[in-house]
Amino acid sequence: MALGFNTGSVQITPDKTMQRKTKPKVYLASFGDGYEQRISQGINPLNETYSVSFQTRTKEEIDDIVAFFDSKRGVTNFSFTIPDSNNGGEKTIKVVCDDYSLSYAYDDFYSCDATFRRVYEA
Repeated sequence: MALGFNTGSVQITPDKTMQRKTKPKVYLASFGDGYEQRISQGINPLNETYSVSFQTRTKEEIDDIVAFFDSKRGVTNFSFTIPDSNNGGEKTIKVVCDDYSLSYAYDDFYSCDATFRRVYEA
């Protein structure tokens, strides 16, 4: 396995500044005097998003990345391999990319920033 994702023709690895944001899904009932009760929502109660960057890469590589995201249309999931800090290795998760931007840096070097949202499906 290699970190990143495969477009079908090439393995793409994001910059090392990748960031994971996790927000638990919780039902919350607030009562008087600051008392509250909480319970997890569903069988996968963690919303995870990954902010990834592909900075100062060739026009061709960024065009391939953006074309891949365009082809998925924010609907079709794809496999994304991330570091697994629990066992020192890697793990592959399913994600969708429904937010990305293209920057025209200079000459034939472009950049792309994207947000991947983890999904729990086959």
